[in-house]
Amino acid sequence: MQLVFVGADHEVTGSCHYLRVGDKNVLVDCGMEQGKDLYVNQPVPVKPENIDYVFVTHAHVDHTGMIPKLYADGFRGVILCTPATKDLCEIMLRDCAHIQQQESEWQQKKAKRKGLKDYFQPVYTMEDTMNVLRLFEAFPYDEVHKLCDEISFRFTDVGHLLGSASIELWLTERGEERKIVFSGDIGNKDQPLLRDPAMTKDADYVVMESTYGNRLHESPKGDRMQELAGAIRDTFCRGGNLVIPAFAVGRTQVMLYYIRQIRESGLLPEFPDFPVYVDSPMAVEATSIFEDNELQCYDEQAMALVRRGVNPIMFRNLHLSITTDESIAINDDDTPKVIISASGMCDAGRIKHHLKHNISNPASTILFVGYQAEGSLGRRLLDGADKVKIFGDPYEVRAKIVQIEGMSGHADKAGLLEWIGGFEQKPKQVFVVHGEDQVTTEFADCLEKEHGLKADAPFSGSSYDLIAGKWIRLAKGIPIGHPDAAHSVSDSYTKLKLAEKRLEGVIEAGSGLPNKELDAFAKAINDLCRQYQIR
Repeated sequence: MQLVFVGADHEVTGSCHYLRVGDKNVLVDCGMEQGKDLYVNQPVPVKPENIDYVFVTHAHVDHTGMIPKLYADGFRGVILCTPATKDLCEIMLRDCAHIQQQESEWQQKKAKRKGLKDYFQPVYTMEDTMNVLRLFEAFPYDEVHKLCDEISFRFTDVGHLLGSASIELWLTERGEERKIVFSGDIGNKDQPLLRDPAMTKDADYVVMESTYGNRLHESPKGDRMQELAGAIRDTFCRGGNLVIPAFAVGRTQVMLYYIRQIRESGLLPEFPDFPVYVDSPMAVEATSIFEDNELQCYDEQAMALVRRGVNPIMFRNLHLSITTDESIAINDDDTPKVIISASGMCDAGRIKHHLKHNISNPASTILFVGYQAEGSLGRRLLDGADKVKIFGDPYEVRAKIVQIEGMSGHADKAGLLEWIGGFEQKPKQVFVVHGEDQVTTEFADCLEKEHGLKADAPFSGSSYDLIAGKWIRLAKGIPIGHPDAAHSVSDSYTKLKLAEKRLEGVIEAGSGLPNKELDAFAKAINDLCRQYQIR
C-alpha cells in the first residue's frame, strides 16, 4: 500500500498523487501546471492503461487539466467526483482543449511565416476530451461508498469551489486497513455563495494543501465589498474601465454576487446602474451550473435569497458576452464599465484582449481577486512590472494595479490550521503539498514545531509505505534546467519498489500452486538475483 507524490510538490499547480492498494492503481487529481514550472515532475509510476480510478477534488484545471491526456495515452478507468464537479469539468476541459487548438493554429501560422516546421502541438484533442468525459461518475457529499474490496470513499464539502471536496479513502490490503484524507484546496471561510469547509474527524494520513500556508489574508471579511465599491468608484471617476481577471468558474460568480450587493445596498449612488460585462463563454456556462447546483452547494445566506425568488448572481445591466463580435464590442464602447474576464492569471483567454486595450490607460484599473502563480502575467503585474508582453507585443503598464487579497478562494494560514486542527485525533503523518517552494517547508515546520504533528513536504518522486508508516524514498527536488533533469524521465527506483510489493503478493497468493510451478518461479527469481549479483 503506497503513496507516490507526482505533482504540486513544492509547487502550487499540477496536482497529482498516485496510490497503489492491492492490485488497484489510483490517482487523486491529474492537473495541468500553470505559471512558472520550478521542479521536474516525475511521471506516474504505472502506464495510464493500468490506472483503475481517478478521484477528482474539484474542477480547476490545475487539478483536472491532464485527465484527457490520460485518455489519449490509454486510460479507460472510472473518474469519481461530486455532481457539480462533473458538470464543471465538462465545460472546463472542453475549454482547455479549445485553447490548445487555438494556440496550435496560431503557432502553426507563425511558424509557416518564418519558414519553420516545428510549432506547438496540443497535449490532447477535443476528441480525447469528449471521450474522457464519458468516464466521469458523480457521487453526493457525505455518503460512504464502497468502490471495490480494497477501497471505500467519501466526499466532504471543503468550500473552495462549487462541488469541491476533500476525499476520505479507506484502503484495505492483506487484512490491513489505513485511512488517508486528501484535503483538496481548502476554502476561505465566510465566502459568498459557498458553505464553509467541513471538518473531518479522523485519518491515519493527511495530504493537505498549503497555498497560503505562510500568510494571512489582509482584508477583513467585512471590507471586501467596500474595497470593491471603492475600486469601481475610483476608476469610474477617472473615466476608465475596471478590468477584473477572474477564473471563469468560482471567482467570476463571487464577483457577481458582490456587485449585486453593492448595487442593492446603494454603495455607489453616483453610479447607480453601471454596466458589467462577463466576457467568457465558459463563465456564462459556469454561472448556469451554479444555479443548477444551488441546493447542494450554496450557503444559508445565498439560499435565503433564492427562497425569496432572488438570483444571487444576476442583476440589471449585466451583459453576458458569448461571441467574438460581442467581446470586441466591449472595448469599442467608451462608457466606463466593469469587465470580468478569464483567465484569472492572465495567461490565456479573452482577458488578454482586455489587458491589451486597458493596460496602458492611466484611467483604467486592473483588479486582481485571486491567486497569481509565480511566472504568470498576473503575477508579473502584481510584482510591479513596468512593461509586459501581450500577444508578443510590448505594452507599458500605466493602468492602476490593485489587489483585494481577502477574496481568495483559498484558506489562509489560520484557516489551514483550523482545518487540520479539526481532526479529533492527530494523524500519524501529514504530507504538505500544493504550495510554493518555501511555503510548503515553512508550513510543515509550523505543523511539527507549533502543533505537535509529524509533517513533511515531499518532492515529486517521493514514495511512502502506508502500512509500515515509513518513507520508501524521499526524493530531492530537481530544478528545471538542472543537468539531472535529463535523466529524470522515469522514477525507476519507485517502480522497482512497487514491483517488489506486487511480487510479495504473487508469492503469498501462490501457496496453493503445484510444486513444479513454485520451483520454476523460485528458479526465475534466483536467476534474476544472480544476474544482478544479489545474494
